Amino acid sequence: MWFDLDGLPVCFPYDAIYPEQHEYMGELKRALDARGHALLEMPTGTGKTAALISLITSYALANPSRPLRLFYCTRTVHEMEKTLAELRLLFSHLPPADACRLLALGLSSRKNLCVHPQVSASGAVDTGCRRLTASWVCEKAAYDRESATPLCDYFETFDAAARKGDLALYIQPGVYTLADLRSLGRERRICPYFLARHMVKHANVVVYSYQYLLDPRVASIVSSEMQKDCVVVFDEVHNIDNVCIEALSVSIRKQTIQGAKGNLRHISQQIDRFKATDASRLNAEYRRLVDGLAQRGNLPISDAWLANLALPDDILKEAVPGNIRKAEHFLTVLWRLVRNLDERVDTENVVNERPVSFATSIYSLAGIETTTLRFLYDRLQSLLLTLEITDTDEFMHIQKICDFATLIGTYKRGFSIIIEPYDDRMPDIRDPVIQLSCHDASLAIQPVFNRFQTVVITSGTLSPIDLYPRLLNFNPVISRSFTMSLTRDCICPMVLTRGSDQLPVSTKFDMRSDPGVVRNYGRLLLEMASAVPDGIVCFFVSYSYMDGIVSSWNDMGILQEIMQHKLVFIETPDVVETTLALDNYRKACDCGRGAVFFSVARGKVVEGIDFNRHYGRLVIMFGVPFQYTLSKILRARLEYLRETSQIQEGDFLTFDALRQAAQCVGRVIRSKADYGMMIFADKSRHDKRSKLPGWIRSHLHDAHLNLSTDMALHTAREFLRRMAQPYDKAGSSGQTEENLQDKARDAMEM
Repeated sequence: MWFDLDGLPVCFPYDAIYPEQHEYMGELKRALDARGHALLEMPTGTGKTAALISLITSYALANPSRPLRLFYCTRTVHEMEKTLAELRLLFSHLPPADACRLLALGLSSRKNLCVHPQVSASGAVDTGCRRLTASWVCEKAAYDRESATPLCDYFETFDAAARKGDLALYIQPGVYTLADLRSLGRERRICPYFLARHMVKHANVVVYSYQYLLDPRVASIVSSEMQKDCVVVFDEVHNIDNVCIEALSVSIRKQTIQGAKGNLRHISQQIDRFKATDASRLNAEYRRLVDGLAQRGNLPISDAWLANLALPDDILKEAVPGNIRKAEHFLTVLWRLVRNLDERVDTENVVNERPVSFATSIYSLAGIETTTLRFLYDRLQSLLLTLEITDTDEFMHIQKICDFATLIGTYKRGFSIIIEPYDDRMPDIRDPVIQLSCHDASLAIQPVFNRFQTVVITSGTLSPIDLYPRLLNFNPVISRSFTMSLTRDCICPMVLTRGSDQLPVSTKFDMRSDPGVVRNYGRLLLEMASAVPDGIVCFFVSYSYMDGIVSSWNDMGILQEIMQHKLVFIETPDVVETTLALDNYRKACDCGRGAVFFSVARGKVVEGIDFNRHYGRLVIMFGVPFQYTLSKILRARLEYLRETSQIQEGDFLTFDALRQAAQCVGRVIRSKADYGMMIFADKSRHDKRSKLPGWIRSHLHDAHLNLSTDMALHTAREFLRRMAQPYDKAGSSGQTEENLQDKARDAMEM
């Protein structure tokens, strides 16, 4: 349908629109008009993606003099595919004259796009690809055609078309999912990965992982040609501050140092080989480095590696320090650095230093100046390319150490170097580690805010929303949290504070191992398993706590009683095992048997796996998922936030725990036609509940607070009885995931 929004004609791919979607689009339009950033919390299951892409696409079409390109950043490939399905549906409703000039595509890693039969089936797709596509490999094959040098036919087609300027002939306007790109690659015998990389600069809409913008090493390769008039959307990024921090943090263990020593020996052998056979390459590299690292020019697309974490362009234009220009001199510096780190990690005491003091100690003990440290990562990349090394994974250890050196040589604040000989949680096992921990999330995202006119940060769990501008150091022109309009009360959150025996329940450290608490948690799950149909999802505060409580339930016989009602499946740190458990959980729900899935807050399952419809009629959050408060890294970050942003320790810890809890319970509601219950099983104070998202708080009635197991069971039965009554799903505007899939399939066939 088409409707007018403050003078803007908007194309919307459904027959009706929710009130909150209309409000959301209005706020988004105001941000675009103001050419500023927006922070928007939209309830889960209310069609946030459809609203976003409809408004921004319509805005771009209505303002041809101000061409806007949309870069939509998601967490997972699954969310990427759902966004592209919404785009396909939207494009099918646009006038043909508009749709025929729009291109939207998804971009992912080689692993997800490679169609080469042998490389795609291997365990190391990146390395296999470079062995067949590196510029020196192609040059060798062209120079000596009788050498039978193996090449990638798909890349050769891409390269030939790129040289002729014919790549646009291979991809027509429309929407291309990852599967579409792979199919196109097989059909036209062209590499879909490099084709997508090239077409990013021409596409109107690009959907990819937010790491492609937030991780400086990847962003400078994939997103370097994006213009200021682009609109960037970060979707479902409730933990965006943690993503930014992880992008600029490095951990070095004993294994890393030993691996780096092996890397240096290998590099030394390669330097000796090139000196004997092709010294001109080393000499040419030396001359380039005199003029600066930027003078190496634009690398062939197949040679681009992960870029520097920190160095701005003006520094790259400077001459590289003389003591690392020659390959053998650079290798000597790296040996001194690795030996210094090897000595530093062998400590019996916990050390906490700032980058300046750590860099000073490196200079005094190893004779390496801070200026030299800043250039080590790029100097290493230059040398590896000169030595024609394709197996990048093999050199990950020395790359990590050069990452570390470049960061401490570049930043004077916002970081800590923490050396720990033992893990606090395993104090009897020596596992020394040097951790360069970033505390300032704005360092990674600030270039994005400065570079693009409008950046939209949106999720269903951003409360309290006023904390994000302080964490990310930006000033949004629009900051708004929306409520959910419902035709029926399909969400039932409850706070359970005590068991049937009236003993309080909590995962506080001094209570979590209490047999009474463990038993009451087990009885709660048992009672719910006997009354709630289909799937139940349980979230625990950590893997160790989940392992301990499940073992205790087994000893008490509670687990066996639960399995008389439903099958039980468990998330583990192993991705393959968890995927298999999820598949079998869904099968048990599909066949009517019902199942219980044990998962962990902050685990893999909570980030992107939906338990909609019968896969999740109830979610139980056992405790409040606070971070491990004895962590040295966390303590250092809390101190930094208190000093620089005036964010108090308790405020941040509560904010972080409750956004994780909200993310967990939000997995069960994915549309307004869905329904589900949420139980927060912990005797938390009222001030914690007040920091939950508004769309959860608005359904958290006074009668559902401070419940016992018996009262929660009664409430659940009453809720399920109401949900069993006839319901007209037309009131949900048809914006369910099933309808989206059907309409997207129809759009594909048009």
